[in-house]
Amino acid sequence: MASKCVHKGCGKEFTDADEPCVYHPGPPVFHEGQKGWKCCKPRVLTFDEFLAIPPCTTGKHSTVDDTPVEPPKPAAEVPPPASTPVAAAAATPPRPVNSPAIPPPSNAPTPVPEEPESDDPELAIPANATCRRRGCNAGYDASISRDEEKCVYHPGQPIFHEGSKGWSCCKKRVLEFDEFLKIQGCSEKKKHLFVGKGKPAGEEKVESVRNDFYQTASSVNVSLYLKKINKDTAKVEFKATSIELDLPTTDNKRYTDSYELFAPIDPEKSKFRVLGTKLELTLVKADGTSWPVLRRDDKWSGERIQIGNAGRV
Repeated sequence: MASKCVHKGCGKEFTDADEPCVYHPGPPVFHEGQKGWKCCKPRVLTFDEFLAIPPCTTGKHSTVDDTPVEPPKPAAEVPPPASTPVAAAAATPPRPVNSPAIPPPSNAPTPVPEEPESDDPELAIPANATCRRRGCNAGYDASISRDEEKCVYHPGQPIFHEGSKGWSCCKKRVLEFDEFLKIQGCSEKKKHLFVGKGKPAGEEKVESVRNDFYQTASSVNVSLYLKKINKDTAKVEFKATSIELDLPTTDNKRYTDSYELFAPIDPEKSKFRVLGTKLELTLVKADGTSWPVLRRDDKWSGERIQIGNAGRV
């Protein structure tokens, strides 16, 4: 009899307990709009990107949730109120010193593509497929007619606010992430969505990707958000004042572009790293210039932020 694996990131139905299970052993982490897993490094902004973070550990399936639960952190002691002018002055945080820097990275969510209404009848459904609609998670059962399926799902978006978790399409709110995953769907369709529509023949060109960056005195650290980059064929060419990008993905897409950089870099010391949802670039500055923008032709908003520790004034 088939059992459903409860490991985070897996959720497959299995009959062989010894078959490999790829999953996240750590708990989810949500902090200041970013989402990820404690057991690995990728951090993303949208919930769909969070669900797409590839699992980082291989083990065996389980029907018992063994995700470690962290003990609550002790409350921080509140310092006594300052009773003298000198103590009050010492408790006042130093005013930040403005220095030329980059505009703060945008936290605007990446647009989420709409799911198709039904599966392409010409596409085969894998035996271990799971319904792609949010909140359903039903597994494919070849012994049941597709006309007899009932999909109960959430048509809205996930909402995380001040510790509570829920869906925009219904009112229930919970505190724990595991309880959030168990909130029953509030809408119903006749059939599940396992594979969606078929992709057009040929390679799909990606026109643009979202990026953000921060800098130190010696480097500019850039994130280009593109899922499933092929590590074996990705190419990044560093030049003194530009970078050339050729990023094919494992799902038949390709992003190519050339960035004219704001200031010179050291091509020999600069490097890149491919992650599950993005490309990370470390651009080593050639002259220590502070970069207000990444590319030479980007519009500078004029905003300033603090780099490093604020000096005392």
